[in-house]
Order: sequence, then structure tokens, then C-alpha cells
Amino acid sequence: MKPLAVLLTVAALACATAATAQTFPTKPIRIVVGFPAGGPLDQHARLLSDKLQTVLGQPVVMDYKSGAGGTVGAQEVMKSPADGHTIMLANTGVMVINPALYSKLS
Repeated sequence: MKPLAVLLTVAALACATAATAQTFPTKPIRIVVGFPAGGPLDQHARLLSDKLQTVLGQPVVMDYKSGAGGTVGAQEVMKSPADGHTIMLANTGVMVINPALYSKLS
């Protein structure tokens, strides 16, 4: 019985192939901040971008779209391609409260 188990194990390992995934990211990461530079979210975004550049090996671009309590930045992110290269950094008001109050945002 042992030789059969060894043979099946070797056959299974011979058939196994390495899984390959797409390389990510393929272009610079864009962080959209819905508030002006210099505030608490800006400090957080800068710390995050420094770490992302180190880990991912791609440049990180900070894009400040302030106005309407962060809604302008949220709409900018909604219009961007869904390829994972655009990240939004916002507070709870932009993500939870505004869509509940304004029907055009949900």
C-alpha cells in the first residue's frame, strides 16, 4: 500500500502548477483626500502614502479635492476606474452620513 501512496503523491505534485497573479500595482497609486491640505486627514494621508510607497514600490500621488464636506472628493473617486489604483481617505460623515442625507450620493 505504501508504494501506491508514494506514487499518487508524486503524481499529484507533478501535476500541480504554481498559481500566478497579476502584478499590482501597475501604475502610481492615487489617494484622494476630500479635505484641504494641512488638516488631520492630511497628516494621516501623508503617513499612509509614505508606507505604501515603501511596501508597494510605486509612487503615491496625493490628490486634494476639498469642498462640500468631502463630497467633492467622494464623487471624484466614484468617477475613477475601478482598478484599485485610486483610494479615498475620508471621515465618517462622507462615507456614512452624507449618503443617508442626500439621495444623489447613494
